[in-house]
Amino acid sequence: MAITVNIYYSGINGNARKFAEEMVSSGVVKDIRAENGNLRYEYFYPMEDEETVLLIDSWNDQHAIDVHHASPMMAKIMELRKKYDLHMKVERYVSDETGVPETDQAFIKE
Repeated sequence: MAITVNIYYSGINGNARKFAEEMVSSGVVKDIRAENGNLRYEYFYPMEDEETVLLIDSWNDQHAIDVHHASPMMAKIMELRKKYDLHMKVERYVSDETGVPETDQAFIKE
């Protein structure tokens, strides 16, 4: 059962985007994606809010998240969050192992 965490980073003066850019350019994102149990780690920019960045962060299970949180990687992330003075809103989702219902399939173009 995969766990996905949506983290909305918000700041001022473009700091959320600067944070995401530095996470990528510094190699932190690459290192996180290589961690055991990481399924997805991607940033997105909301069209109507230039001061927010959405991180979609998905893991195999809670144990993988716990190991990630205990890793030295978290110190790097927290340092960058502090550098850019970001605030966070967090949403957490557990995957539906049954997949997309047949009734929804008609609305999906592959």
